[in-house]
Amino acid sequence: MAISEDQKAQVLALHAEGVARNEIARRVNIAAGSVTNICRDAGLTFDRSETKQATEARAVDLAAGRIRLAEKMLAASEGMLDVIDGPYEVYNFGGKDNTFESRVLDSAPVEVRRNIITTAGITFDKLTRIVEKSDTGLEQAVGVLDTLAEGFRAAADIYRGETPNEA
Repeated sequence: MAISEDQKAQVLALHAEGVARNEIARRVNIAAGSVTNICRDAGLTFDRSETKQATEARAVDLAAGRIRLAEKMLAASEGMLDVIDGPYEVYNFGGKDNTFESRVLDSAPVEVRRNIITTAGITFDKLTRIVEKSDTGLEQAVGVLDTLAEGFRAAADIYRGETPNEA
């Protein structure tokens, strides 16, 4: 669809008012690239300083979000690792009589421990990637990774003690 002379005039008038490119496109109902072309052909440009500032602000927000996510992931993994050695309830619910049976074990079974350690390992991997992408909070991130590494060492030592060596 061709852009009418009226639409071109609207684009130039809105540009003169200082309206942003994407807003002009919405108001005139044409593509943003067409707005750019019309203005360029008229020898006009758009002030990109606000776009640059917005982009930088968004990058900072994303970095902060990655750190918050890392903290939540760490807390969840630490919580799982903290309970791995405590009493562990196993249960069964159902059957033809719809009964509930439970037993409390001294600690989580080996397969549960393996799942917890695997989950913590995945968390460690993800945290490492999150930290690598972050421009902020490097010291905090290193502390998070050190804490995770200590937890992994302790969990691995416990796991090794409970898993029979395969010959």
